[in-house]
Amino acid sequence: MNSPLNISRRTFIKATALTVGGLVIAFSIPNAKRFMLPGIPEANASEEASKLPTPNAFLRIDTDNTITVMLAHSEMGQSIWTTLPMLIAEELDVSLSNIKVMHAPAAPEYIHTAYGIQITGGSSTTWSEFDRYRQAGALTRALLVSAAAKKLGVAAESIKTENGFAISGDKKISYGDLAEAAAKLETPKTVTLKQPKDWKIIGKATKRLDGPEKINGTAIFGQDVHFDGLMTAMVARSPVFGGSVKTFDASAAKKIKGVQQVVQVPSGVAVIADNYWAAKQGRDALKIEWNLGPNAGLDSKALVSEYRKMAATQGLPAAKAGDLKLAASKATKTVEAEYVLPYLAHSPMEPLNCSVKISKDACEIWTGTQMQGTDQLAAAKILGLKPEQVTIHTLFLGGGFGRRANPAADFVSEAVQVAKAAGVPVKTVWSREDDVKGGYYRPMYLHKAKIGVDAKGLPVAWEHTAVGQSIMLGTPFEAYQIKDGVDATSVEGVADSPYIKGTPNHLVSLHTPKTGVPVLWWRSVGHSHSAFVMESLVDELAHAAKRDSLEYRRELLKDHPRHLAALNLAAEKASWGKPLPKGVFRGIAVHESFGSFVTQIAEVSVNKGEVKVHRMVCAIDCGLSVNPDSLKAQMESSISFGLGAAMQSEITFKDGMVEQSNFHDYKVMRMADMPKVEVYIVQSTEKMGGVGEPGLPPVAPAVTNAIFAATGKRIRSLPIGNQLA
Repeated sequence: MNSPLNISRRTFIKATALTVGGLVIAFSIPNAKRFMLPGIPEANASEEASKLPTPNAFLRIDTDNTITVMLAHSEMGQSIWTTLPMLIAEELDVSLSNIKVMHAPAAPEYIHTAYGIQITGGSSTTWSEFDRYRQAGALTRALLVSAAAKKLGVAAESIKTENGFAISGDKKISYGDLAEAAAKLETPKTVTLKQPKDWKIIGKATKRLDGPEKINGTAIFGQDVHFDGLMTAMVARSPVFGGSVKTFDASAAKKIKGVQQVVQVPSGVAVIADNYWAAKQGRDALKIEWNLGPNAGLDSKALVSEYRKMAATQGLPAAKAGDLKLAASKATKTVEAEYVLPYLAHSPMEPLNCSVKISKDACEIWTGTQMQGTDQLAAAKILGLKPEQVTIHTLFLGGGFGRRANPAADFVSEAVQVAKAAGVPVKTVWSREDDVKGGYYRPMYLHKAKIGVDAKGLPVAWEHTAVGQSIMLGTPFEAYQIKDGVDATSVEGVADSPYIKGTPNHLVSLHTPKTGVPVLWWRSVGHSHSAFVMESLVDELAHAAKRDSLEYRRELLKDHPRHLAALNLAAEKASWGKPLPKGVFRGIAVHESFGSFVTQIAEVSVNKGEVKVHRMVCAIDCGLSVNPDSLKAQMESSISFGLGAAMQSEITFKDGMVEQSNFHDYKVMRMADMPKVEVYIVQSTEKMGGVGEPGLPPVAPAVTNAIFAATGKRIRSLPIGNQLA
């Protein structure tokens, strides 16, 4: 990463800013089309350079010395508003305080370097942009230095840069004063990135650039969008997935003060009003008869029974080795268990919303989204426009967790349909109840495992069957993610587990039922259920072998140094093996996901069936940490998110309908219940992994393993709820 960059790997686009002068820098990535969605044009340097909208690049330096960094990804709390500018600032030799940050529009230049579409997800932003953003800074600096050398009549090698100035002897010129001249220079064929020893910004704990405006309330989220003529809509949707409108009576709704229109759209009936309250009252007044469709009998308990029957049979093979039957027959002891995990909602703190303004030959959309390009394509198709005629204004996201990265572009498509039917600009708002009862969900899963161990208590025969819906089936990612009928995300963390791979005889198989429930990736995707199962099973094996949980894992993972590093650091910081306060017990779990390795150690007490988590000790090896402050914040938020899911969260169905509606019955972690959290970073030079999601998977098993240590009761289904009462 420290060698000179060969420009031919990517194509730089350099141009004078169209409106105010200055210098803009962009890249095209011709080969980044692994998941390219149909209809999204591939970036082409020569063609796109002449028609780039403004602002359009990763970095722009204006003549007034304003330095603007464009985010190809969306800021939804994970701190890329700070982390990505750090990469540019490092190479450009400017202070972060000199930088403005903006979300990029939907455009080919901003496609993901690995995924080939514009997307924020998979804990991939920092590692995927680590080179590209540094290259933008390095290239721009090289152009500015060349411009300064020409202006001062000195050799470029004699010029140094510091805090936004090119300096030669006692003379210095600001980047703004050099921007237009730099824009006219020929792009260099190579640029050299800084050596890590010279980094002044990367690797340093850095405060968030978006912190002040989010604290003082000036940050703009989708809900804050307002302009003259913008109406508000709420949509009445079928209470059962797959249902449709049979008839409706809007006469009462139209009598509500402020209600302007009632229109039918593909997803239901929309009430358009002057404001949210009028729209809600109008929607409440609608009289609708529904065709409930084929899912009217959907029932969670019945689904579990169906899944259990499936798990009794072998599914499609996802991983296989050795002679399982023979090895099982020779096992000294067998551990057998079934684990069940519920559907989960994303429930971002900011409810879904999307504002749409349609004109004769254009459409503007304001929303918080994780997939701008997909949303742009969906809107264009609905309106009969070309994708470039649809402008996406990405705003701060009040949480996403995967919900705003929907290949079906559901809430954006609906908002476009509403605005199209209404003929006026409309902000379509989902209440939290709308999304909890009618959104997308982490699939319910049932795992069944039968593990034979040898005389030392180590696994020698592991049979594992998983049952759960596919999140990739029917999406543009299906061809890449589903092989021989197996959705890789359904068995990630199991089929590729070091425990499974280390067992000489094993079979992992998968059943993929279709239930009618819309499912979507949820924070940490398949690892959100597989880590709970695997780390609970390993705890069961350790107990059966009468071994210490930590020592047993160390033996199984002896050939996996990054797992061990995270285990050992967490164990040291948690003082594993040393006495705890009376009534408090420890549980441990370690898991790899998204290229990072995380150990969580929970300290838990159980009193009259009530579980209290006192302390969580977390250790992570994610390779290089660009901003340790952000990394720690992501671990802390993962622990909070994971504890909520472990302790209380679940979505259940009865008579085809979701039984929960809001945070009073779809419970998440409350501040008063948060334990003390400690986060430690393994000093590592290994390949960089993600941090947005890997902290979550080991949370639940660490807690339930501590509960077993406290009570002897093994928790095999989530949430924990009142299972100990």
